[in-house]
Amino acid sequence: MTASQTADLCDRAAYELVDLFRSRQASPVEATKAALGRIAQYDSALNAFCLIAEDDALASARASEARWHKGEPLSPLDGVPTSIKDLLLTRGWPTLRGSRAVAADQPWTVDAPVTARLREAGVVFLGKTTTPEFGCKGETNSPRTGITRNPWNPGRTSGGSSGGTAVAVAAGMGPLAIGTDGAGSIRIPAAFCGNFGLKPSFGRVPAFPMSPFGSVAHVGPHTMSVRDAALLMTEITRPDARDWTSLPPEHRDYTQDLEAGIAGLRVAWSPTLGYARNVDPEVAATCARAVARLQELGAHVDAVDPGFADPLDITIGLWFLGSWTVWNTLTADQQALTDPDFAAQAALGSDFTTLDIQNLIARRGVLGAHMRDFMTRYDLLVTPSVAIPAFAARPPGTVPMNPETMLGWTPFSYPFNLTQQPACSFPCGLTSDGLPIGLQIVGPMFGDALVLQAAYALERAMPILRPDLSRLNLSPTYGKE
Repeated sequence: MTASQTADLCDRAAYELVDLFRSRQASPVEATKAALGRIAQYDSALNAFCLIAEDDALASARASEARWHKGEPLSPLDGVPTSIKDLLLTRGWPTLRGSRAVAADQPWTVDAPVTARLREAGVVFLGKTTTPEFGCKGETNSPRTGITRNPWNPGRTSGGSSGGTAVAVAAGMGPLAIGTDGAGSIRIPAAFCGNFGLKPSFGRVPAFPMSPFGSVAHVGPHTMSVRDAALLMTEITRPDARDWTSLPPEHRDYTQDLEAGIAGLRVAWSPTLGYARNVDPEVAATCARAVARLQELGAHVDAVDPGFADPLDITIGLWFLGSWTVWNTLTADQQALTDPDFAAQAALGSDFTTLDIQNLIARRGVLGAHMRDFMTRYDLLVTPSVAIPAFAARPPGTVPMNPETMLGWTPFSYPFNLTQQPACSFPCGLTSDGLPIGLQIVGPMFGDALVLQAAYALERAMPILRPDLSRLNLSPTYGKE
């Protein structure tokens, strides 16, 4: 293929690639080679991948190509290049969780539910994407893998903890990727990198083993099109008996109602959730324009706050306790290898008493009940995804670890991990400096399809933009320090 044809394949959505496979205008092998070429060209500057499995990917692509030639694809995603966050077990590859404390030389014989379902669907796994150590923060840096950088401006953070996942899809290094979200870890990097990211309802996508951070942790898709996310959801929501918290199977095609539109939907627009301070003016204005577009598409929009106080202390308490739990699984030698940010979180977690934790859990329950009631009056709640555009990329340990530095700048994301509701980040515009801005769409519990439906309507009115990679500094060490 010519260079322009290869670039075209890199920038195609998964559903478009599948149409090309079906008509034999392109093959899974060609699409995989194009994605691997894009990784080879740009990942030295961006550092999205901690493992690239070229031989495995090409072998999978050849097997997929044979199935397409027989007219026997395993699924609507067969042969599509896909990456997996390095918190999710992937058979045959190390899952190091961004940590020098995890040894690579051990058996890796198990797939997490999401990787098992996608393997059954015939996707082509390209490799594992970067994460901060144990997914512990909203920016992607670690002593093990270095700094993962933003494709719109490599001087800025990719966000986290699914930073590598977001960068991979935004930069055309495969159209599909899977991330995790415990306090915003899908939606933060999606907002910062300008891609679509969905945190499904808790339990909708089975997980195993359960996150040490408990029932705030969700697994979901990163894509550059809403339809691709719906295709992924159809596959990854299939049941897995290992997750005792998973919801009953739906056997649902999430693309079915995408085009139903949003006319008549009741939408609550809350630009601050009633407590967010210092929302960047460009973020606020850009999100307000996107909400006006929802009105033009027929939604009934009310400016209203859901009526709860900032639950940052609940999130931080449960999160730091999770860090302290992980810390106590490590030997002293392993603890000495950890990210200073993770070590600081663990130390803060050690201060919580049993009664403290019980009180946090009780307050979480009150918040969850409040939002279940609020969502009986509205179909959707809309907010900014993050209060600010992407800040400067920086090494681990740069700022003191405390609740404000960890999550104070993302006041819109963590409440909906506590409530377990589905929520997405949709890229709704750019700052004057050319950095992406995300709009968060929150659905009622179990309303994942409705969130996708609303995002798809918005995408048809506001197509998702891609970064100009030609401006990147391609120094082979730029992303690694």
